[in-house]
Amino acid sequence: MIGGGFAGLAATRRLGGHAIEVTLVDQHNFHTFLPLLYQVATAGLEPADVAYPVRTIFGREPNVRFRHGQVSSIDTDEHRVVLAGDDVLTYDHLVVASGAAAQFFGITGAAEHARPLYTLGDARRLRNHLLATLESADSHPESFDAGAPVFVVVGAGATGVETAGALVELLDICIRRDGLRIDPERSRVVLVDTGDRALPAFRPEAGRYAVKTLTSRGVEIRLGTSVIEVTPDGVRFADGEFLPAAAVIWAAGVTVDGTLAATLRTPHGRGGRVLVEDDLSLAGHPEVFVVGDAAAVPLRPGGETCPQLAQVAIQSGDHAGRQILRRMAGAETEPFTYRDKGVMATIGRRAGVTQLRRGPVISGTPGWFAWLGLHLVYLIGYRNRLTVLVNWFWRYLDWPSGPRLIVADAETEP
Repeated sequence: MIGGGFAGLAATRRLGGHAIEVTLVDQHNFHTFLPLLYQVATAGLEPADVAYPVRTIFGREPNVRFRHGQVSSIDTDEHRVVLAGDDVLTYDHLVVASGAAAQFFGITGAAEHARPLYTLGDARRLRNHLLATLESADSHPESFDAGAPVFVVVGAGATGVETAGALVELLDICIRRDGLRIDPERSRVVLVDTGDRALPAFRPEAGRYAVKTLTSRGVEIRLGTSVIEVTPDGVRFADGEFLPAAAVIWAAGVTVDGTLAATLRTPHGRGGRVLVEDDLSLAGHPEVFVVGDAAAVPLRPGGETCPQLAQVAIQSGDHAGRQILRRMAGAETEPFTYRDKGVMATIGRRAGVTQLRRGPVISGTPGWFAWLGLHLVYLIGYRNRLTVLVNWFWRYLDWPSGPRLIVADAETEP
């Protein structure tokens, strides 16, 4: 099992307790709840609130072993996984759930100067930078072109919308509660996307609600706008305008290129995703399954490709685990069928959108509560759930003090 994300954990859980030796390999010894990374980045939650030790998760499964390490290569012909340091693991069945990485679309300077939000290290580094920038704006407002910091969020999908909403709240808290002397009329959060609407994975009414809510809270939204360059000082748009920015936060999509799954000698689809059979196995290698963000997971047999969502990762990982058990029992594998449970996004305090498979879009405070409830269900660890629940409840009643700490060692994290 390669990868301790949603897909890898789901596959491992399915195999736990059975007469099969399972080794889960990951370069981190913890699982990260990716949907809440933006709250770590904007000082709403602590890193430990969204991470949980893998060994603790499977501590009561005697057939599951965790190996802390990074996979450097996979030899599908010899059934070997090579770790950094040249340690070798052999397998009868392999599940590749190595995830994805930020997609910069070849935009000049984006990989070097934009700040992605895909790992816990990304979130901590971004939080450090945001808080340090606000402190700098308090001490030396003259060092900013507008006399106050401007933050640009690229990508108006769920992550971008949630991050933009949390950023304006962070600015407001720091000014009103922490006493930072920052001009709220000059500080700006700008949300940019090449598309013509926000939340493109949702129904149009959800996107319109998100735009209306963000705009009412002070976010400047630029749809149909392309970024062609990112510099250390800001972004340049396709029309030639240069917008100075203290931080460019990248939420414009993900790719499998550059990850372990990209090294597999097999056909790859859009965004580098591995093309798999209907049962999620590799063509020519039925003992190898690729799941989660790393795979072009079929929506249904012979159908379109599933979006790269946590629910897809969980379901595809679980499916791979079940197919391994079927093979061990001498049965044929089954095709994967995705069960759409809806999509959600929060737009800051007391505002969210919940779109179920059927029925109207739930927006506002009810949508926010629905979002809270679902994330608490999937968050791992009772302590984490309790901490996050208390934090969110306090946020509903009042603006919390929040963990607005600049941690010096965050810049060195992987």
